[in-house]
Amino acid sequence: MRQPTGRMRSVSGQAAKKSRAAISQITSERPLHEYVAAVSERTDVRVGVPLPLGAYARGAGVNFAFFSRHASRVRLELFDHPDDATAARVIELNPAHNRTGDVWHVWVEGIRPGQLYAHRVDGPYEPKEGHRFNFNKLLLDPFATAISRLPAWEFGPARGDDPSVPEGDSVPSTVDNAGAMPKCVFTQEHFHWHEDRPPKHPWSATVIYETHVRGFTIHPSSRVEHPGTYRGLMEKISYFKELGVTAVELMPVQEFNEHQTLCSNPQTGQALGNYWGYDPVAFCAPKASYSSSGGMGQQTLEFKEMVQAFHDAGIEVILDVVFNHTAEGNELGPTLCFRGIDNTIFYMLADDKRSYRDYTGTGNTMNANHPVVREYILTALRYWVVEMHVDGFRFDLAAVLGRGRSGNVLANPPLLERIAEDPILRDVKIIAEAWDAAGAYEVGSFSERRWAEWNGQYRDDVRRFWRGDDGFLGLFAQRICGSADIYSKSGKGPESSINFVTCHDGFTLQDLVSYRQKHNEPNGQNNHDGTSENFSENYGAEGETADGWIESIRKRQIKNFLLTLFVSRGVPMLLGGDEFRRTQRGNNNAYCQDNETSWCDWSHLEEHQEMYRFTRGMIAFRRAHPMLSTEQFYTDAEIHWFSPRGDLPHWTEPQEKQLACLITEDEHRALYLMFNAVAEAVTFHLPTEPPGTRWHLAVDTSYEAPEDLFDAGDELLLDHSQAYHLHPRSSVILVARPPT
Repeated sequence: MRQPTGRMRSVSGQAAKKSRAAISQITSERPLHEYVAAVSERTDVRVGVPLPLGAYARGAGVNFAFFSRHASRVRLELFDHPDDATAARVIELNPAHNRTGDVWHVWVEGIRPGQLYAHRVDGPYEPKEGHRFNFNKLLLDPFATAISRLPAWEFGPARGDDPSVPEGDSVPSTVDNAGAMPKCVFTQEHFHWHEDRPPKHPWSATVIYETHVRGFTIHPSSRVEHPGTYRGLMEKISYFKELGVTAVELMPVQEFNEHQTLCSNPQTGQALGNYWGYDPVAFCAPKASYSSSGGMGQQTLEFKEMVQAFHDAGIEVILDVVFNHTAEGNELGPTLCFRGIDNTIFYMLADDKRSYRDYTGTGNTMNANHPVVREYILTALRYWVVEMHVDGFRFDLAAVLGRGRSGNVLANPPLLERIAEDPILRDVKIIAEAWDAAGAYEVGSFSERRWAEWNGQYRDDVRRFWRGDDGFLGLFAQRICGSADIYSKSGKGPESSINFVTCHDGFTLQDLVSYRQKHNEPNGQNNHDGTSENFSENYGAEGETADGWIESIRKRQIKNFLLTLFVSRGVPMLLGGDEFRRTQRGNNNAYCQDNETSWCDWSHLEEHQEMYRFTRGMIAFRRAHPMLSTEQFYTDAEIHWFSPRGDLPHWTEPQEKQLACLITEDEHRALYLMFNAVAEAVTFHLPTEPPGTRWHLAVDTSYEAPEDLFDAGDELLLDHSQAYHLHPRSSVILVARPPT
């Protein structure tokens, strides 16, 4: 290649100097900040951006982004007070400028935390085509992080359409709901989490306590400064620590309308509302009425303080979340949010498009596997983890989330896989209520191993064994071992089984041994609501009794249930208040009872200290013997089953209701568990102890405190007898260890 001459190099150098000079001149003439100012929007209302959805601070203002595919018009309204029927400011979105694809967006200058807002959306009102747009209805932002309190909030008309309009006419209701609707509250994320870190307890170390935020402390006997609130729950953290639980599972805190009148108590005439909260109106907003600090965004901060306080105590927070349906109900229900945003996208519609597919028993079903809805659910879950620091979720009627758009159960539901594999959610606990109200029952086969499941079969089999039903010996043994018969076929382990005897939905433990039948008359539905298959027993008297003999049996049975729960492989879940014999007076469906029927009466803690001590002791016993909670099924070398005679149990004999098992912990430690579910005493043959050890009594449910349970290291040394006498309806745990 020919080398350039000196002259050519000189010309090239001169050109470079001129180029640099030109660039320098341009830079000096037009600084970047001036350039930006020159090309930027200057108005206080600007086009905005389509992501993220919801209301987010951006510069000196807030960006509002709102999805609606079929809308023709979207308006943002700003309010000064929660009960205002007229907006203080109205901002119309121009579809030519404020719309990107299906997302409507606008930026507004000067919006501060606490600003109230909502949307109106117009479009076709064609029920026969599934469209129910109605510009008369003020709509909540699905991604609002707080909803204002509104004590007078009612659903308004009994139906989404005007009741005066004949069925079939495509005319929307002309009733404006703005004055009776709560408003969204803009909240800015500025909470200082300090060094907060999730406890991340492994499943093998997890003990879950299910409770209701309001009901746990609202009773005067709770003696907290802030009853019925997140802060009231914080005041009970020392109680949770002493009891030994590692996670609290909170019944729904996603915003809902507790003022919704469902029915009335026929005995008292009292209006009954939505106490449980399984009817969400906003997926990301914590319940405002559970805040002691206020309902204009303070609820978000107080919730965060609560989570931080639980984490400081080493306790995880699991939320019971509802994504299978909303509070909008069927075609006769109110228009609050999703129905007015884009009905055909968010809900599963029936073939006639006017009505809704109902797999939840509530009137509607979310179209959870539509890509848009799927992303809504994932975004909400990520919000609770990233911004609110929660540690896990229990998904109400999770089988619904596995249904396709036409309601069919999908072989590989994309939403369930996305939740399990989402990188933000990888460390959180995910628990499925693996059934729905339309017959899908997937306990043992719900999605992949990442998903744990409420084991309804555990509840039923354990109840029936201790009630003395025929033919439950083998099933009882399976439940103690982690339910391999249910989970192993799908590749899951015992940690997939959330074991429980009672939960919010059904009898409390006290009522399970006090009532043969449900007593839901106060619910106003002629006792037709709630399950009739409780597998319960009253032992001679229906409800409360002063009979000492009946009381002794009930107390013994409660201890049997608690012992069984905490020696079973899997993850134990305790219903709040069972440890001090909370009663709902036979009501097994107290969803509408925001009163003493559902509230925790803490006077029972003093009255039933023996049961509290026993529960705490059994949790400690489980922790002291990790063999009981290992995340693998027992091998044949680790567990051996016996009849009282010392031979193999007669598994197929229906009348057999007495059982024992030897669990080998190591060369020098073993447990011997004995169960007697009949009304007669029985003597159990004892196996030979490991070398250098003696049998010590750890637990005997037939005795009164303190002889019913001994702390680790203080177990009672037995004599050299080769047998142990079990009283009627009782269970015993022996520990083989070197004598002290």
